[in-house]
Amino acid sequence: MTERNAVHATFVVERTYAASPARVFSAFSDPEKKAKWFKGPDEWGPGDVKLDFRVGGDEHSIGGPPGEPPHRCYIRYLEILQDERIVYTYWMHHGEPLASASIATLEFRAEGDKTRLVITEVGTFLDGYYDAKGREEGTRWLLEGIAPLVEAGEA
Repeated sequence: MTERNAVHATFVVERTYAASPARVFSAFSDPEKKAKWFKGPDEWGPGDVKLDFRVGGDEHSIGGPPGEPPHRCYIRYLEILQDERIVYTYWMHHGEPLASASIATLEFRAEGDKTRLVITEVGTFLDGYYDAKGREEGTRWLLEGIAPLVEAGEA
């Protein structure tokens, strides 16, 4: 039998982009842009993705390493303030079991001709499938993929 546990954690990730808040925001709201960075490592191959970016809208991303149980991420958007803030809840499964549930707030802060993106996540990590340290590292890794999409050609 699996030992059950729930670990609660909060973390904050910040990343500054040489781009306007509108351009950084578009990396989250534009399905084509988001598909380029919100994905697993290339060796996972293409995943099953859907994006309905609106308050009450749902998103999902399903994929994982070949031969292993899929990582399934489901998102529900709670608040969207254009170019300013996104609040959503999301939950992840590792195979069938629920592995984590979180609420995340993304703030797009103009700093001159740059944008500081601040992500605050409050999560519950269940039964040892994921942990806050790994989630924070994964978030930082994903955010690096946004820079080439939003900084190129910024005037």
